[in-house]
Order: sequence, then C-alpha cells, then structure tokens
Amino acid sequence: QVQLVESGGGLVQAGGSLRLSCAASGRTFSNITMGWFRQAPGKEREFVAVISRLGRTTAYADSVKGRFTISRDNAKNTLYVLMNSLKPEDTAVYYCAARSNNFISKREADFGSWGQGTQVTVSS
Repeated sequence: QVQLVESGGGLVQAGGSLRLSCAASGRTFSNITMGWFRQAPGKEREFVAVISRLGRTTAYADSVKGRFTISRDNAKNTLYVLMNSLKPEDTAVYYCAARSNNFISKREADFGSWGQGTQVTVSS
C-alpha cells in the first residue's frame, strides 16, 4: 500500500494558476502509475489526468486538456499537476491516486490508493 498526501490547493481567481503536489511513500514510486481525480460539490468523483510510471505517457480529461499538465519527479517521490487558465467549474476537491499496474487508466476503480484530497476553489 502506498501513502499519498496532497498539497497546494487554495483559492484562486478565474484565469489563474495553481500547482498541486502529491507526496508518496511506502512503495517504490517509479513502479506506480499515478493519477489525479476531482470531486465537485454534489457530483461524483471524476478523472482529471494520469501519468505512466516513468512519465512517458499521459492522458487527460477533455475538460482540462490544454490547460492542465501532469508530471512526476521519481527522485522526489512526488506527483504534480499544473493547472492554468482555471475556471469556476474546476472548483473541487482534488485527489491523487496510485495504481500498481503498469498501464494507465482513467477508471477510478483501477486505482487502489488515494490521498485525503486538497480543496481548489476558483472564483469568478
């Protein structure tokens, strides 16, 4: 089991940027596929982005493509997502998640470890 701790959330105006971080421990980070999900008030948790173990493959939700960039630093056991051009509809609790399988996935059920989440609020 891998332990995950997100940070970097906060309040930002529309059009602004934030970078979220996710610190991992408990397993060899470079063996883990990592993803970001989010849950807005009153909605189900949804996929945001995923990155392969060595960072060579990424995938994004259509709603964030071109605005968000997922990355990882395996030497620091840390996952990131840089969020630009933020919109009020990006307001949500953001979760990082880990998947032991080598293949990327957009399915929440494929990720076995989750962080506690960090709140992102975008004001209009």
